[in-house]
Amino acid sequence: MPSSQPAEEEQRQSKRAPWGVMALVLLTGLALIRNGSGEFDVGPPQPASAAAADQAPDKAVKGVAPLTFSPADRIQIKGIRVDAPVMPVGLDMEGWVDAPPPQDPNLAGWFTGAVSPGEKGTAVIVGHVDNQQGPAVFYGLGSLKKGNRVEVLRSDRKTAVFEIYGIDVFEKNNFPGDRVYGDKGAPELRVITCGGGFSKQAGYNGNVVVFARLVDVRG
Repeated sequence: MPSSQPAEEEQRQSKRAPWGVMALVLLTGLALIRNGSGEFDVGPPQPASAAAADQAPDKAVKGVAPLTFSPADRIQIKGIRVDAPVMPVGLDMEGWVDAPPPQDPNLAGWFTGAVSPGEKGTAVIVGHVDNQQGPAVFYGLGSLKKGNRVEVLRSDRKTAVFEIYGIDVFEKNNFPGDRVYGDKGAPELRVITCGGGFSKQAGYNGNVVVFARLVDVRG
């Protein structure tokens, strides 16, 4: 009996919104990880100008083949002591990325409108920078450096290992959607949280974005 896997994969791909459209939605929506309080004595670290992303090569790292689809279960970033479960998130009723519940400070969200981490394309994981109680899962994101690694444990028990090649902060009103979300022709990952300036009226005015590419697979 023929396998239904190709048909299921085609159906799943067809449900993905094209980034040309999604970039405009997410440019507003990801700035929404908007529950951050920003009211601590020392704000979250911001990326250094030297950490800005270089142009990524439009090809996979030699010897590392893209993975097939599998949801993200957990994210680990040793450089900032992150070890957090990952839940699937989509878009809310307003068309914004539906960030994880702010009450849980150690929880990240994998955006299901993009590829899963390790697949060819650009996967997206979001998380809060803080909540009313204090720092949250991605509070330290802006302090990461090029060469640090992000590990994503998937439901198929494989671990996709990504190496950071850039960290930047972008104003939400001038968010470069194509640059952040565009398909590089290889498995890539973006990890995103709030950043930039903060006001009680508008919250954070930007997003910290980590750019990383797949360099290893374990499991």
